[in-house]
Amino acid sequence: MTQHDTRQPRPADGQDRVRGRAGWAPLGLFAERSVLGLLAVVAIGLGFGTVLLLVRFHWAPLQRLDHGVAEGLNHLVAPHSDLVSALTQVSGFGGRPFMLWLVVLAVLVLLIRRRPRLAIYLVVASTGALLLDPSLKTLVGRVRPIVDVPVAAAPGNSFPSGHALGSMVVYGALLLVFLPAVRRGGRPFLAAGAALIVVSIGVSRAALGVHYLSDVVAGWLLGAAWLGVTAYAFRVWRRETGRAVEPLEEGLEPEAAPQLRPAPAERQVLPHPWAGAAEIVVGWVLTFGLAYALGYAVTHLTAGTPVASFDDGVPRWLQSFRTPGLDHLSHLWSKAGDTHAILAISLVFCALAMALWRQWRLVLFLALTMAGELTLFLGTAAAVDRPRPPVAQLDGPMPTSSFPSGHIAATLCLWTAIALVAVPRIRQWWRWVIVVLAVIMPAGVALSRMYRGEHHPTDVVGAIMLTAGWLGVLMWAVRPNADLRTATQAARDAEQRRG
Repeated sequence: MTQHDTRQPRPADGQDRVRGRAGWAPLGLFAERSVLGLLAVVAIGLGFGTVLLLVRFHWAPLQRLDHGVAEGLNHLVAPHSDLVSALTQVSGFGGRPFMLWLVVLAVLVLLIRRRPRLAIYLVVASTGALLLDPSLKTLVGRVRPIVDVPVAAAPGNSFPSGHALGSMVVYGALLLVFLPAVRRGGRPFLAAGAALIVVSIGVSRAALGVHYLSDVVAGWLLGAAWLGVTAYAFRVWRRETGRAVEPLEEGLEPEAAPQLRPAPAERQVLPHPWAGAAEIVVGWVLTFGLAYALGYAVTHLTAGTPVASFDDGVPRWLQSFRTPGLDHLSHLWSKAGDTHAILAISLVFCALAMALWRQWRLVLFLALTMAGELTLFLGTAAAVDRPRPPVAQLDGPMPTSSFPSGHIAATLCLWTAIALVAVPRIRQWWRWVIVVLAVIMPAGVALSRMYRGEHHPTDVVGAIMLTAGWLGVLMWAVRPNADLRTATQAARDAEQRRG
């Protein structure tokens, strides 16, 4: 009997060649992209090297250009204090403290979303920029520009610009990391926004007279070169671990898009947006009316009463405890309630809340909380126009009136709002830390503001009433914890069906 051959027929030689070419195609495409990327990085590196040599050997044409630009920008900027303030603010977005917090926050978000490779990339890229800047400054030793009317100062040497270098690396790395979270149509706008930030920071450094033009250009070139090297290394890392290497237009990890998108599962931020908006407006008006009524009463109807004596007596009593150490401590605690601190904490919490719970409603709740607090405080303070306590104010003249306390209202609104949305969602024991902070932070700010002679006790009462009224309105209109009630009800229904 003839045995049948069960082996698969061997393909023809032509088919082998076709499959071989198909198998080599991705590798060839990767090699082509790698060569082009390396050529671009080398070209940028050569550009930086050229500028470095020209600066190091004091090439006369470049020196004339640098000094001419510095003098022209100084004559243009120095007479306008508002322009100087604006440029200083823009420059701050490229400062080491701001970018350090930005990177730390982004790394935390990536770790929460379980993208450790991208977190490692951000740390490596940012650390490299942090080390390159002082090393080259020491190597070149170029002094900063000397202009007719100095409007800003900076420590250390001038070449290259650390702000230009750092902003190019940090904002470029963040762009490459989070690009997959943006739809294709929006990616050019995101890239343009990042480029605008980097350019604006570099221009601000030259306009403020703390860097020459060549310092800024060198910072950009070096930052772009380092960004290219780290991006290329990351792509090689992906290739070695068997992952597909996509064009950079897709971001460093295109498959991370579902994890990087803020809230892909949230269907609707508010179920009835127009009705909710109407409730918020009406609630704002009612809260303002209550705050104004209390402010009018304590300002105009309490003269000669025990309330007035108590209001003036507490700041006088606290004034008797003043020492340099307590003055410094009260200043630090008072700063915890100023605009910069409140804004920073709000942004950090919003980013972490989006990473953990992936709901825009929580961000909307906190944003409305702080926006409403600010407008209610400014409106009430202008309408009541209450004088500060009759004691020496350690912070000097303040632009707003005493009632209600803006620092205390902002601190109360912020930490209470955080506790309202975070505590019900956290099951671990440390959720009570948030509750403790929601009590200690406003209490510390209130005590420090009265100690420094800025507020009466009834100003604190006004801030508490403003917070209670406004947060009550938002809890009713926005319903930030509606998803928790829905989940609890669904669990109960499922348990009843099982029973």
